[in-house]
Amino acid sequence: MSPSKRPIRFGLALTQVRSSWDEVLEFARSAERLGYDSLWAIDHLVGVPDPSIPIFEGWTAIAALAGATERIRLGHQVLCVGFRHPSVLAKMAATLDHASGGRFTLGIGAGWNEEEFKAYGLSFPSIGTRLNQLDEALDLIKKLWTEEPVSYFGEQFHVEDAYCQPRPLQQPHPPILVGGSGEKVLLKIVAEHADIWNNMGWAHGLLPHKIEVLHKHCEALKRDPAEIEVSQQVLAAIGETETEAKVATERVVGELPFLSGGDDLVIAGRAEQCVERVQKTIDMGATTLMLSFGRRPSIETLEMFASEVMAKFR
Repeated sequence: MSPSKRPIRFGLALTQVRSSWDEVLEFARSAERLGYDSLWAIDHLVGVPDPSIPIFEGWTAIAALAGATERIRLGHQVLCVGFRHPSVLAKMAATLDHASGGRFTLGIGAGWNEEEFKAYGLSFPSIGTRLNQLDEALDLIKKLWTEEPVSYFGEQFHVEDAYCQPRPLQQPHPPILVGGSGEKVLLKIVAEHADIWNNMGWAHGLLPHKIEVLHKHCEALKRDPAEIEVSQQVLAAIGETETEAKVATERVVGELPFLSGGDDLVIAGRAEQCVERVQKTIDMGATTLMLSFGRRPSIETLEMFASEVMAKFR
């Protein structure tokens, strides 16, 4: 199978499960040096599924990395709408867009880990309410980025005569990524608000169907679906030999089983096998791959994938 000639971007999960900040810095700078297109922090306050796992907070991590990198795009996969009031988040994002030189993408979702919310004393309403929060938050954030002053009175949020100056560096505003796979409400929110849609890893095998649903929502809203970049969250593992590749694959699937959309969809194996599986996901409709190599991948793993797989699609 020959690699696609269509543009394909490779995003990389930051993996904040680290024992020192120096390790996070090395990972981010290596990702940039090796040519990965983007770097994405997770927005969890505790380890998942084990809350005792040490993890650096996502917003602070990306803000710090904005000053430690120069080219790679930065964002979150994805921010929980219930962690920060959207008016404050709009201001934070505008500032970070300047600090990063216009490299910031706002990734946001409804949130799902109820135990985490409760542990930190945060309200965890029903999924219907959380999706309503997400819809209103995106509407409000875009208004704060493009209008002034802003008064907004929704069911979930309200502001009165609010200004967000300076405006974001990227115009008309930073790209918005919405993560999730729900068909009735979430994908409708994507169709209305998002520049990028990130399909969850567990739904990888359903990507073509999900794209059809998204296109129907776009049609109803009279939006061109080609305006929305399709991103797929995916586990990845690579080895020089069959044995090494098998060990790496078992490790990453064992660490993050909830991200696996099926054994034949994990970007795993020797280099030529990884190339075939990347192409398979492209053929399913993805234009961006959000790669996760597990909790603490080595720099050597990133190097091997960049030189032997990613390079085939450049």
